[in-house]
Amino acid sequence: MVTVDTSSLTVPVGILRIVEVVLSCVTFSLVASAGHVNSSYWAWCMFTWCFCCFVTLIIIILELTSLSARAPISWNDFTTAFAMLATLMVLSASVIYSVFISRSASGKNIAAAVISFLCFLAYAVEVSWTRARPGEISGFLATVPGLLKVVETFVACIIFISLGSIGHGAYSSYPGLQWCVAVYSICFIFALIIIILTIGRMLPLLPFPFDKVLTGYNVLAVLMYMTAVVIWPLYSYENNAKRSNDWAVVTAMTCVNLIAYIVDTIYSVRLVFFITPA
Repeated sequence: MVTVDTSSLTVPVGILRIVEVVLSCVTFSLVASAGHVNSSYWAWCMFTWCFCCFVTLIIIILELTSLSARAPISWNDFTTAFAMLATLMVLSASVIYSVFISRSASGKNIAAAVISFLCFLAYAVEVSWTRARPGEISGFLATVPGLLKVVETFVACIIFISLGSIGHGAYSSYPGLQWCVAVYSICFIFALIIIILTIGRMLPLLPFPFDKVLTGYNVLAVLMYMTAVVIWPLYSYENNAKRSNDWAVVTAMTCVNLIAYIVDTIYSVRLVFFITPA
């Protein structure tokens, strides 16, 4: 039997989610009314606002009807991970759209860009409210290492989008670039598996200590990304070749993910070796 819990709409997080739905919906509507643009960047922005609005609305409905308590997943991990993902997606859409509208700065476009940045701030506040504080007992994705896993996965997706624009033939003949693509793929798959296992409440079923294995994986990922940070630019701009902006995006995002993995490793080592459970 469905039980309506109106208190979920009056708590700060519930009110914030309503604001997020309104802001993302208004942004989507403004951009749609401004007219369609034949651009993959425009399509990404529209998908981001629509996706975030829809999923946030589903979260509100499930918590209002108390169905979230019956979900066969770790609900807190799911909502925290989604808030982090939405923060990154809306931030990227806000920046991309702001750059895109610089050529046609109409009133609707400017309003959409401003409201999109406000939507990003709303999701960022939700992350700060729902993430675990030191000493709190919570799911893995609500901790800093868990949130970093979402960041690492999202950045890898941006890398893959750029690789798709570059085209397989542009780097398939270079073993060094193929190694970099392998690094991106392997680390992305493992990070995604960790997120799925966490949300699906399957971590306790693992036959090994998850925290120690995760620390070892993070160290390996740092080493792999360090090679990619050196090899990708070296091969990409060999003989002063002129490349499209997508090559530069891959280079920049590789550096970003390396930093994310280094911070992730520091947190993991600290939690495993320097903090004794109470």
